[in-house]
Amino acid sequence: MPEPLTLYLAAPRGFCAGVDRAIKIVEMALEKWGAPIYVRHEIVHNKFVVDSLRAQGAVFVEELEECPDDRPVIFSAHGVPKAVLAAAAAREMIYVDATCPLVSKVHIEAERHHQNGLQMVMIGHDGHPETIGTMGQLPEGEVLLVETIGDVASLTPRDPGKLAFITQTTLSVDDTADIVAALQARFPEIVGPHKEDICYATTNRQEAVKAMAPKIEAMFVIGAPNSSNSRRLVEVGAKAGCKYSQLVQRAADIDWRAIAGVRSVGVTAGASAPEVLINEVIDAFRERYDIEIERVVTAEENVEFKVPRVLREPLRATT
Repeated sequence: MPEPLTLYLAAPRGFCAGVDRAIKIVEMALEKWGAPIYVRHEIVHNKFVVDSLRAQGAVFVEELEECPDDRPVIFSAHGVPKAVLAAAAAREMIYVDATCPLVSKVHIEAERHHQNGLQMVMIGHDGHPETIGTMGQLPEGEVLLVETIGDVASLTPRDPGKLAFITQTTLSVDDTADIVAALQARFPEIVGPHKEDICYATTNRQEAVKAMAPKIEAMFVIGAPNSSNSRRLVEVGAKAGCKYSQLVQRAADIDWRAIAGVRSVGVTAGASAPEVLINEVIDAFRERYDIEIERVVTAEENVEFKVPRVLREPLRATT
């Protein structure tokens, strides 16, 4: 007889509107222009999704130089520096920008502050595509990057009285609040965003984990190792009191020995993980335990972003 186990399922979890839109953009581009379609960087950070699109004819590359001039190219949901868009335009390429609208909002904020004479401080992860894309909206030296509270102490801005800050959209809400507090303590005149930069989906998924953590002995976050928002969910679960928190890409990655004897497990997924992988994990638990599923609902999401107009227009005949 299988042992009983309560499986708490976080809601919201999985795909957000920006990820859903980005994937749809690649699928619609393949339908409109046929294969191959080139995609600069992983469209979203999830191997299952990328492999699925690759099987349909998408070719994933790291740099624009790897793309031919005569095939469409799509820029990932994380956003790209202005120089990349300019290079595509100079080569007269067909390109579609799949940048999440909430990341674009941060780009617009940075541009506005720059026009007002303010130097930017960006709270983000060095080397992450979103950070590279956002910092690349402004000239070299106009965006200073901080990752930790310790980084704030070593900042050397051009003018301490003329600063504004922005953040990567997929950070830990609590950790970011601590860094913001440190910035405001050192630079009292620093200007913040008009509205929170960390996106609704990141915030909602973290809140669901916080609500779930006291109920569970172990938690599994479905997501990719290079997915910032997924890794933050693991950290949030641990900080909220969950004794064991593991990031897994698929059910096959679960360390069953690590949870031997537990009677309550939480499952959630990062914003780029599809529901099919969540169901796969639930099925793996069902094979080993007599499970009872309880949903932990902290928000309802009904956000939807439109795809670019170029994909909604019919293909023009060429002569």
